[in-house]
Amino acid sequence: MKIGRNDRTYSRRSLHGQVAHQLGFDIIRGVWKPGQLLPREEKLGSDLHVSRTALREAIKILAAKGLVEPRPKIGTRVCPRRNWNMLDPDVIAWRSDAGPVDRFVRDMLDLRHILEPQAAALAASRATPETLAPLKRAYADMAAAGDNIEASAEPDVRFHLSILAATDNEILESLGEVIATSLETTIKLSSSHPGAFRLALPQHKDVLDAIEGRDSEGAERAMRNLLVDAADNVRAVLNVSPTLVAE
Repeated sequence: MKIGRNDRTYSRRSLHGQVAHQLGFDIIRGVWKPGQLLPREEKLGSDLHVSRTALREAIKILAAKGLVEPRPKIGTRVCPRRNWNMLDPDVIAWRSDAGPVDRFVRDMLDLRHILEPQAAALAASRATPETLAPLKRAYADMAAAGDNIEASAEPDVRFHLSILAATDNEILESLGEVIATSLETTIKLSSSHPGAFRLALPQHKDVLDAIEGRDSEGAERAMRNLLVDAADNVRAVLNVSPTLVAE
């Protein structure tokens, strides 16, 4: 199961993919603002040292993500933020890299608080031995990694994605793949708080045990407890007020 940052929706090896990445990141970080027209093809292509063909292919990628709107005889305009596909893996990655990190993390923790407790409850009612196996492996890998943040982050993300997969709901499972990058970001932040591992590992075990025991209420409660403490850790790491991070 891939972790989001490497799961792009375009090839970074192609020239037009590299241009899409540069322009997309520049739009997200405010170099080009909503409502602003990008430079004409000739100027932008010259600035980026690429052909019109590569530039047009890159613009198509960004248009599909809701970031820009090319209009004949007018040019390519940056779309309002409300048009941006905030669940696109690349948009998520660009937001994560561009900051401000507290707003991005708050939004992602809000989503996790809404989504994951109910997903854990659903997984408890529908999980099979086959779908439980990846969840158990992810927990075992977390335990083996100990308090090494870099080593434990990947199985931690896998743990949460495995719960979404265990719901037997294809939409929820696909959503997990979409938000994998944001999971990685919030998990690494939470784990970097001193002592977080000692609390988080048994909390993950509580979630696993409840799902394996088909205890939907217990699974929902355990996941909610885990996320509340994770939000506390993120607040401490970012040194932000409670209103900026989900409760």
